[in-house]
Amino acid sequence: MSHTPASTPGVALTIGAFDGVHRGHQDLVSRMVAAAKREGLAPVCVTFDPDPEVVLHPEREHLSLSTVDERVRRLGALGVSQVEVIPFTRSVAHQAPEEFMEQLRSKHDVRALWMGPDFALGKDRSGTVDMLGQIGGKLGFRIMVVDVLLHHGRPISSTWVREALGAGDVRLAAELLGRPFCLDGIVLTGMRRGRQLGFPTANVVPPQGRARPADGVYFVRAVAPGDAGSEGQVDDQSWFGVANLGARPTFGEAEPLLEAHLLDYEGDLYGARLEVCFLDQLRGVRRFASVEELRLQIDRDIATARDLARNAIWTEIR
Repeated sequence: MSHTPASTPGVALTIGAFDGVHRGHQDLVSRMVAAAKREGLAPVCVTFDPDPEVVLHPEREHLSLSTVDERVRRLGALGVSQVEVIPFTRSVAHQAPEEFMEQLRSKHDVRALWMGPDFALGKDRSGTVDMLGQIGGKLGFRIMVVDVLLHHGRPISSTWVREALGAGDVRLAAELLGRPFCLDGIVLTGMRRGRQLGFPTANVVPPQGRARPADGVYFVRAVAPGDAGSEGQVDDQSWFGVANLGARPTFGEAEPLLEAHLLDYEGDLYGARLEVCFLDQLRGVRRFASVEELRLQIDRDIATARDLARNAIWTEIR
């Protein structure tokens, strides 16, 4: 049996990629945190960077729902005392499950291992629930299996969130995540076409390697870090808006861009970090016969966004 430091408290542990930290992840982690509190254990999450899929299937395009920093922050907000990020390599992928768990036991006095019914780790996913139960019997921890969380009868998964985004169904993605899907980046100086049309936009290049909604026009809420207050706290600033995500066919431009027109905002966000949260799809991207036709459509999009912004459902999005 592996040596575990005697000075550390007993640990309740869960392991996973936790891409997006969707409602299924939240349910598992919250149950573990509540049980750990009752039992006097420290709740710990172990996750990987990069996502194991990137290493195991390099031939496939993998678009992540969240950065590793976002995962750590969201898992921490659920009440875990520590999030350990393990660099995922081919060497880790080929470890036998018992070896992997022995290494974790050398750092954490694992008393309970929490997982979903389809969880598996180690070489060829051989560390199934049953196998981990046998390993736990040797190493001194018990297995806690939590049923998958269903949404309208289907298990919530990161794959389903990506499917919803790919279809432009950002409302479904938000239902699965428990919050709107957001992208962030630095506001760049663009062609200033929006300003020329009468609708100035904050332009952000979508981050590489991230999932994103289908090209289209969306009702959004944009959030930018505010100035430090008198006591040093920073209050975020936010605005509802209309965002065009993708190419700009009317102008013959194919490079994807996120252009957000913020309602009732006057100022300059160049160089600021802006987080754009997708609340609803207004329409798909299409080519207009003239710039004037495009301008009239943008007028209609903004009117629709103003109607939506008056709806109390959008008051709390974070």
